Amino acid sequence: MTARAARYGGLPTERADPRSQGLDRLSALGIARLMNAADRQAVRAVGRAAPAIARAVDDVVSALGRGGRLIFVGAGTSGRLGVLEAAECPPTFGTPPRLVQAVMAGGRPAVFRSREGAEDDARAGAREVRRHVRAGDIVVGVAASGVTPFVRGALGAARRRGAATVLVTANPGVARRAAGRVIALRVGPEVLAGSTRLKAGTATKLTLNTLTTAAFARLGKVHGNRMVDLRPGSAKLRARAVVLVSEMGGVRARAAAALLRSAGDRVKAAIVMARLGVGKVEAARRLDAAGGRLDAALAPGRAGAGEAARGARGIRAGRRATGSLGARGRRAGPSPAAKARRG
Repeated sequence: MTARAARYGGLPTERADPRSQGLDRLSALGIARLMNAADRQAVRAVGRAAPAIARAVDDVVSALGRGGRLIFVGAGTSGRLGVLEAAECPPTFGTPPRLVQAVMAGGRPAVFRSREGAEDDARAGAREVRRHVRAGDIVVGVAASGVTPFVRGALGAARRRGAATVLVTANPGVARRAAGRVIALRVGPEVLAGSTRLKAGTATKLTLNTLTTAAFARLGKVHGNRMVDLRPGSAKLRARAVVLVSEMGGVRARAAAALLRSAGDRVKAAIVMARLGVGKVEAARRLDAAGGRLDAALAPGRAGAGEAARGARGIRAGRRATGSLGARGRRAGPSPAAKARRG
């Protein structure tokens, strides 16, 4: 056995679970129940890691608040989970595509077809970071084993460029110096030994969901538990946006749809127009002054400063992404909000 084989063979993610040693002899129902029981371990592992996840959320908020970007780096299943998380942020939180990015070992083709050997190239990881990352960004490396060369190389290069770093791993024995923050998910061995697309992948997905949702909630991209910065790019999302404007603006659905169109599909602006009876230019001004926070825009006497306002200013670097309209725009006759109230 080579030294490298011995090193990988000792990883927690490579161990065999004695509870599933008869996997090939179980019925379909038996396998389903066994895997469901194992998946509950993934959820508990994320719960135990909550303090570490929270500290990483603070790091993400700090980086984005200063105008940095969030970049996921990974290989294989871990890399694809990063790609998925980055792809979901624009429609969910109205962020510009470049604010949350993903770097995948093997490039775009590896997202759809496995190129497992790409994960062994630490220099490629460092090279990709030099292409994509700048000082002030935050890089989240995702590696179930915690020792993936591509990810380790990327994290090292990120630190040298002045970026904050986080490592999400299913290996609790990984060195703490591997990144500025290490989120170790103690999921235990997989039902199918070594197949980290299972429990490790599930726990990783839960963790990445928490990182982005918590960070953007702290940055004013969420109001209550509603995604008020969503982009209505499909029939379903447009219907959701209309419901948001109707319920939160206190107007009927038809009026909400008209306000949404007038606001250029910006949900928060449409809500401000409905609630305060102002036009789109004034709604944009209020949201901009409030750092994009809907609660502050609706209650001008309350401060919209602090972490969320700073974060919104950082996110707007180069492009407004708070859900407010730009400062420019034509003032069009009577306020659509006034018509909405009559509707």
